[in-house]
Amino acid sequence: MARLLSVNVGLPRDIEWKGRTVHTGIWKNPVRGPCRVRRLNLDGDGQGDLSGHGGEQRAAFVYQIESYRYWQEQLKRTDFVHGQFGENFTLEGLPDDVVCIGDRYQIGSALFEVTQPRVTCYRVGIRMNEPRMPALLTSSGRPGFYFRVLREGEVGAGDEIVKVGEAKDRMTVAEINALLYSPHHPREGLERALRIEALSPGWRWSFEALLQNQTTGTGSGNAGLAPAAAAHPVAQGFRQLTVTAIDQESEDVLSLSMRNPDGEPLPAALPGQYLVLRLRPDGGTPLFRSYSLSGPVSTERYRISVKIEPNGAAGTYVQNHVRVGDVLDVSSPRGSFVLQSGERPVVLLSAGIGATPVLAMLHALAADSSTRPVLWLHAARDRQHHPFAAEVRRLMPELARGRSYVCYSRPGSGDRMGEDFDATGRLSRSVFNEVGIPREADVYLCGPARFMADMKETLAGMGLAPERIHIEIFNGSEPMTPGVIGAVARAPHLPEDDADTGPLVSFARSGIAAHWKASAYQSILELAEACDVPVRWSCRTGVCHNCESGLVSGAVAYAPQPLDRAADGNLLVCCSQPTRDVVIDL
Repeated sequence: MARLLSVNVGLPRDIEWKGRTVHTGIWKNPVRGPCRVRRLNLDGDGQGDLSGHGGEQRAAFVYQIESYRYWQEQLKRTDFVHGQFGENFTLEGLPDDVVCIGDRYQIGSALFEVTQPRVTCYRVGIRMNEPRMPALLTSSGRPGFYFRVLREGEVGAGDEIVKVGEAKDRMTVAEINALLYSPHHPREGLERALRIEALSPGWRWSFEALLQNQTTGTGSGNAGLAPAAAAHPVAQGFRQLTVTAIDQESEDVLSLSMRNPDGEPLPAALPGQYLVLRLRPDGGTPLFRSYSLSGPVSTERYRISVKIEPNGAAGTYVQNHVRVGDVLDVSSPRGSFVLQSGERPVVLLSAGIGATPVLAMLHALAADSSTRPVLWLHAARDRQHHPFAAEVRRLMPELARGRSYVCYSRPGSGDRMGEDFDATGRLSRSVFNEVGIPREADVYLCGPARFMADMKETLAGMGLAPERIHIEIFNGSEPMTPGVIGAVARAPHLPEDDADTGPLVSFARSGIAAHWKASAYQSILELAEACDVPVRWSCRTGVCHNCESGLVSGAVAYAPQPLDRAADGNLLVCCSQPTRDVVIDL
């Protein structure tokens, strides 16, 4: 008979880790006497990061004493205590290779249902003082599992655990765990897993993504784990394209049109994607910069638009040295800020040079004579600094339900309200209320960082769902650093100890290139952090794929080896090291 050995709870605390403060509830301590179990938690328990832990589907985490003994042997440890793995229930019995998703158990007066395996993150490595722990738990087939609370009640150490029900389709916790994280995702297994009603929504989404990827044959890697930012991998490398036209779009924006010199078709871009350019000022160290495609979708030519900043090395080089007929090194189109199909209204919201990716979306909608409601909202200083104004006016009549609204913050004396712009001032909630942003719209947002932060907050305050607000950040990407609190945002920079030798690691979107020093960094992730390049991560050991990013050029090795590989054209920065110069889409 399975038995509850210990009930463990703990509230989140702040700990110091690698010079950062982490808010975490991974430390759990045994409870004396009975403990009340509620729908979302145990009394006295809490989680520091509710996006990854806790909630109805993960109300109580379970780990087995038999796995304690396994890890004591594997790690040569004798210091384990109940709650060591962050679990709420330390059990005797119920191994991961026997318990199935959907199994129901009564413990004390409470009733539980198994919903998913544990998803490991770096914090269990902190608790165990073993950084490899997230990968070890997942690869061993001993992850532990979560309970959903079907009936609230009281539980206590010594309670018997009685199985009272099971799912019609039987898959063990270990099988479900391997189906997602191993390199093998058999279709039959995915379909069987998706028939289990008790499977948590997050795992269901992952299996649906894997199944869809197999059905369409659209990509490699693990579609069930890859983040949205890495959802459109492309072949690495650069091709040489000839500049065929240079157009001045405004006082500080110019466009370059480029074609393949041999006339071969170019890879088709998705509306909203960008190119990485490799520029070589004075033949020295190359500069890598990302520029959004701003024209219509085409396999004959690409058009990018460049803002000329006063102290911008790349923009100044383009303005002063690039001429029609020159040949530039250009990557394939990449990026996940792309126009979604469907019938929902579309809001294209931008400021300044942020108009470029949403202009490509406007071209696509106009080319399709879309009947979707389309609202173009743009902010500029004045007419001289308003790129693509005439182009947008030409495109709007192609849309059956298109509207445009432009704000100038400081209109010039010759700027005409009602013709050049619609209102003086800035885009704001009052403007959005006036023009009537549909609450069900997909919003595509691009512009300066402060503008995007303000607009995102305003839109959320108006009730737009976060998943409907799509943003594009020119200089980097949105970071994901779960549990880290109080970190001060800094502009990307060279590391303090940048060397003159070693492979050059270029973070294309951040405009930073630093040399790799194996004695200082264990992974490209650690180098990126030393440069304050925005990164996404969670496990830091090649399990979760949150760090998956585009590999624009170069080659890497892995140590440790990831459980499943990244898509072709991508890499996992948390466990990779460069073997030669690399360019990474961060």
